[in-house]
Amino acid sequence: MNRTLWVILVGACLIAPFFVYPVFLAKLLCFGLFACAFNLLIGYTGLLSFGHAAFFGSAAYVCGYLARDVGLTPELAILSGGLAAGAIGYVFGALAIRRQGIYFAMITLALAQIVFFIALKAPITGGEDGLQGVPRGSALGLIDLNDTMAMYYFVMTVFLAGFWLIARIVDSPFGQVLKAIRENEPRALSLGFNVSRYKHMAFVLSAALAGVAGATKTIVFQFASLPDASWHLSGEVVLMTLLGGLGTILGPLVGAFTVVTLQSELSGFGSWVTVAIGLTFIVCVLLFRRGIVGELEHLFRKRLGSVKVEQKPAVRAESRTEP
Repeated sequence: MNRTLWVILVGACLIAPFFVYPVFLAKLLCFGLFACAFNLLIGYTGLLSFGHAAFFGSAAYVCGYLARDVGLTPELAILSGGLAAGAIGYVFGALAIRRQGIYFAMITLALAQIVFFIALKAPITGGEDGLQGVPRGSALGLIDLNDTMAMYYFVMTVFLAGFWLIARIVDSPFGQVLKAIRENEPRALSLGFNVSRYKHMAFVLSAALAGVAGATKTIVFQFASLPDASWHLSGEVVLMTLLGGLGTILGPLVGAFTVVTLQSELSGFGSWVTVAIGLTFIVCVLLFRRGIVGELEHLFRKRLGSVKVEQKPAVRAESRTEP
C-alpha cells in the first residue's frame, strides 16, 4: 500500500466524525478491522473459515469482563481480548489445519459453535442478556472515552494500528510465502517451506486481530452479546470480504462499510434487510466478480497496460527517424 493511499485513508478517518455520527463510524472501523483480519486468512492464505466470529466474540467477552469486573483500562482490556482470541486461535488452528477445503471450513464452524455455547451457558457472560455495563473508562488514564469524539479517535488509532500491521504482514517475506501457499500449496511444500506452520501462524494472527476488533467494539457499545459469537456474524464477514475483494488491502474495508451501512440504513425494514443485502451481493458478484476493489484494480491495471502498449510503437518510430 503506497503512501498516497495511506494519506487518503488517514485524512478521511480524521475528518469523518465532523460529517458522520462518531459512534457509527467507530462501528464501521471495528467491523472493517474484523474483515481485514479475516481477509489475511482467506485472501492471502486461501483458508476459508466459517467460525471467525468465535474470536471476535470471545475477545468481546474477555474485554468486557476485564474492564467491568477487574477494572483494567480500555487499552489493556482490548489487548487482553486480542491475546485471548489469539490463544483460542492457536488451539483451533492446530486442529483445523490438519484438513483442507470444506472440511477445514466445517471444523472451524463446529469449534465456533462450542464458543457460542460457552457464551450462552457460562455464568459470567450473562447468557442471552449479554455482558452489560462495560465502562469505557479512560485511555492511558488520561483520555476520557465517554466523550464520543475522544472515543472515536481512540478507535481510529486502534484500527490504523491493526490495518498497518496487516499491510506489513502482507508485504513481508512471510506474506509472500502465504500467497505462494494460496496459489500452489504443493509447490510451496516442494520448495522446502513448512506449509502447516505458516498456515497455523496466519490463523493465529488473523484470530488475534479479529479479537482486537471484537474487544474494541465492546468498549464502544459497552456490552458484549451472543450475536458477537454467532455463526451469522461468521457468514457476514465472509460476505464483507467477498463483496470488497479477496486478496486486496482495501477490499474488506469497503465491503464491511457497505454491509454495515446497509444494515443501518435499512434497519426499519426488519428482516427484509437480509434480502436487500443478499440482492446487493448478487448484483456485485455479477458485475464485479473480483469484488468492488478487486474489479477496480483490474480495470486500472488493464488501462495502464494498454497505455504502455500504445506508447511503445511511438518510441520505436522516433528511434527510426534519428540519423
